[in-house]
Amino acid sequence: MNTTVALPDSKSERSSLIRLYAVRGVVAIAWASAFAAAHHTLDAVAVTLLVSYPLIDAVSSLIDYLAVAPGPDRRVTALNGALSSVAAVALGIAATVGGVGAVLAVFGVWAVISGATQLAVGIHRRGPVLGKQWPTLISGGLSFLVGVFYLVQAIGPSPSLDVLSTYATGGGIFFIAQAALLAWKSRAQRASAAR
Repeated sequence: MNTTVALPDSKSERSSLIRLYAVRGVVAIAWASAFAAAHHTLDAVAVTLLVSYPLIDAVSSLIDYLAVAPGPDRRVTALNGALSSVAAVALGIAATVGGVGAVLAVFGVWAVISGATQLAVGIHRRGPVLGKQWPTLISGGLSFLVGVFYLVQAIGPSPSLDVLSTYATGGGIFFIAQAALLAWKSRAQRASAAR
């Protein structure tokens, strides 16, 4: 029995990433709206939302992993998915045992690491097929910097989870922008090939 899976070509990889980025962006913005309304106390709803955010990232990483050909960015995507799964567990523990400061610290560590991996994937995907990846690169860089800010705020006198909705909204906007740029690039390449 042949177990070899055909690797997606550039066009199918691009289409898959467009859908993934667009859906991921919309989900992030919806999550931000829900969390903004629910985060004032760390009750079951807020904890569920906290745990679900990195799980959404883990599922997105899995879909991304399955959509692209083997290579360095695929390994980084797998690492990001694993780290997001660990972050979900750590956020659940921090929310139920440690409180707001602990949640912000865990989110900060996760934002730093996932921002760095997003930067790595964006740098590797820069090219004629998948575009310049500017939204991905900017989002990854901002995630890294914001994560450092969250770590500093977590040990301060009054840590607050208000910032997490802004973080998710910004990430969602960058994912949607990346999807739009990839779609535009895809249309431009089809128009060029038709000439």
